[in-house]
Amino acid sequence: MFAWLPFDLDQSIGAKTLSTLVGRAASKAFVHFDGTTRREAGVGSDNRAQRQSRSFLLAVDDDEFLLCDEMRALRFAMEYAKAERVLRKACICSTVVVFGSARTLPPEDAERQLISARTPEEKIAALQQQRSSAYYEKARAFAQIVSLRGGALRASEGCGENVIATGGGPGIMEAANRGASDVGAPSVGFNITLPAEQQPNAYSTPELTFRFHYFAMRKMHLAMRANALAVFPGGFGTLDELFEILTLLQTRKAPPLPVVLFGREYWTTIINFGALLAEGAISPGDKKLFHFADEPEEAWEILSREGLNAHLPSEAMRSTARGQSNCDAKIHAEDNHTIVGSSANALPSTVETVR
Repeated sequence: MFAWLPFDLDQSIGAKTLSTLVGRAASKAFVHFDGTTRREAGVGSDNRAQRQSRSFLLAVDDDEFLLCDEMRALRFAMEYAKAERVLRKACICSTVVVFGSARTLPPEDAERQLISARTPEEKIAALQQQRSSAYYEKARAFAQIVSLRGGALRASEGCGENVIATGGGPGIMEAANRGASDVGAPSVGFNITLPAEQQPNAYSTPELTFRFHYFAMRKMHLAMRANALAVFPGGFGTLDELFEILTLLQTRKAPPLPVVLFGREYWTTIINFGALLAEGAISPGDKKLFHFADEPEEAWEILSREGLNAHLPSEAMRSTARGQSNCDAKIHAEDNHTIVGSSANALPSTVETVR
């Protein structure tokens, strides 16, 4: 079989080199086990049709196969695995998730819009945007506070705790990512593919900026590391995300975590929580699942009082993490955590939430 090789096989050439040589020779001469070629055996050699057939593609190179209905479960799993792998390597152990409207403008943009407004309708819309822009500044300030006091800056030491995480887009999401960036802290952006393509904002950490096809997997990643949730005024998407988390907490499918609604007037106007309670749609205890706040410091005090915690690794673990590139959730030692706020009632880590 190997009579054509120009050296003795007893020489050590390495398995990979041998495989390459054999492969090249076989592709050119189609070597048979008896040492003859297909041409010598009188067999046709034009196999272009076979090699060009889609069935001949490796599965990982076949886009049509990867995107077919039967592979949906694997695509779903890959969306989980890709983000999970990156977050573990980056030592993002827990997050504080910030939701809110994608339509909220920075104050400077809202001011420019008001100046350029000409028609009565444009002026009304611009005034509304100017009022809403106050929440942009509050989300930015809140993210600064959380990043500085919550443990996000410790990611380089082996465990980044309470790292700001958002949906990755504009508006309130941009404001929160921007606040973390202001103080040099990492932040996560979980973007979603939409018919009107959502562009990632310029402030989430580039290496922690993801894009999902499946809303369900995006929601799972937003929830599974969350130590707390801050929800600013928003529309359908914000309401969907808020009630998703409240349902997980109500049904105890997720560990307890503090939920802060920014803007008491807004939330009590658009949702009649009292009516839900009066109609028996929720229980009295369900109203304790969330809190109202109007200012960033007030929100931080609530998170601290409710037991927002940072699971800080021991010095030995930090040394190990610094010496390896693959940090993972094992640094969440239950006997090695500290409370970020004043409460002694520490919340359990939510790294394992939503299985």
